[in-house]
Amino acid sequence: MNTKLTLRLDDQLVRKAKRYSNRSGKSVSQLVADYFSLMDVDEEIPGTEISPRVRSLIGAFKGVTTTEEDYHRHLEEKYR
Repeated sequence: MNTKLTLRLDDQLVRKAKRYSNRSGKSVSQLVADYFSLMDVDEEIPGTEISPRVRSLIGAFKGVTTTEEDYHRHLEEKYR
């Protein structure tokens, strides 16, 4: 199944992509699809690793029933 995707790109980049498309004999859509298919979605992106401190917090709030209203009440009491 093909799904339509709209991209907003600089005019110069679009012209460049269309020239490349003509030379390669592939549509711009196929070029984009080929590029995306090269991506490894399971690969970590450099700079996005979770720090050990943050990793230790995973699951810390599981089962907590505090609401946003509770938070607002806490702030009102704290800053009276």
